[in-house]
Amino acid sequence: MAEDFGLPLLEAARRAGTTVAEERQPKDRFVQVNGLKLHYLDWGGRNEPVVLCLHGFAQNAHTWDFAALALCQRYHMLALDQRGHGDSAWAPDGDYSQEAQVRDAEEFVRVLGLQRFLLMGLSMGGRNAYLYAARHPEQVQALVVVDTGPETRRQGVQRITSFVAQDDVLDSFEAFVQRTRGYQPNRPEWQVRGSLKHNLKRIEDGRWTWKYDAVLRDPQYRLRRQQMLAPEAAWQAWGQIRCPTLIVRGAESDILDASVAQRMQQGRASCHLVEVPKAGHLVPGDNPAGFEQALMPFLAKLEGQGT
Repeated sequence: MAEDFGLPLLEAARRAGTTVAEERQPKDRFVQVNGLKLHYLDWGGRNEPVVLCLHGFAQNAHTWDFAALALCQRYHMLALDQRGHGDSAWAPDGDYSQEAQVRDAEEFVRVLGLQRFLLMGLSMGGRNAYLYAARHPEQVQALVVVDTGPETRRQGVQRITSFVAQDDVLDSFEAFVQRTRGYQPNRPEWQVRGSLKHNLKRIEDGRWTWKYDAVLRDPQYRLRRQQMLAPEAAWQAWGQIRCPTLIVRGAESDILDASVAQRMQQGRASCHLVEVPKAGHLVPGDNPAGFEQALMPFLAKLEGQGT
């Protein structure tokens, strides 16, 4: 029996209420970065300004599919599967620290020869994005940080940790669909299926498991090895960012507290904060149309300024 992977991408995007600027499908590409074979999605548009997208923990490059369809006529959209995620190689030494991920981004940019691009990241990818922007102001034209910051709420982190720490091999794709619907009850089933299609794989005995490195599902390992900047250092890095910046917060987020988001914006005339209604932490998937609406005025202003 064939698996039900939900709707075709273009139909799914239209049903989600996002713009399909052009009926494109991304191309799968691979690149050697710091000894690892990393996968990324290339949406075409070689002569357009580049937008490099970084997904969140336990996610993958397809996180950005709806946003890429809305923007691919105006921008060259690139979405990277970060180490250990999606179709990228797993780190043989188990190094998934923020430093390792940012080094990967640096090498990815160097190998592809990217110049003055817009950097957009969600959650883990957002932290990587703002640290990269702090260190490389000459390369980042503008920054979009989605539902993360120098401090995060323990409640939300524990919710994610509990979900990924469950049994990671199930008998069927359907079993993962039902589990994920319980975790994301506000998402329609067709969207859950489309997301899982890119985040699961069938193993030799016919059962299913997650694509991302199994070691990341071990809570104790994450505490020891998946090291992120301490809050003080993270705030310091945030304060070093000078490019135009958009903070996108899910109005129902249990990760980025509203007070932290407001503090991130304070004192920076070039930093804007938008809250997306009917969205939790995973804003681009929770409310794709709302996420697009949050992006467009910021991008239009950049284009108008010729930044």
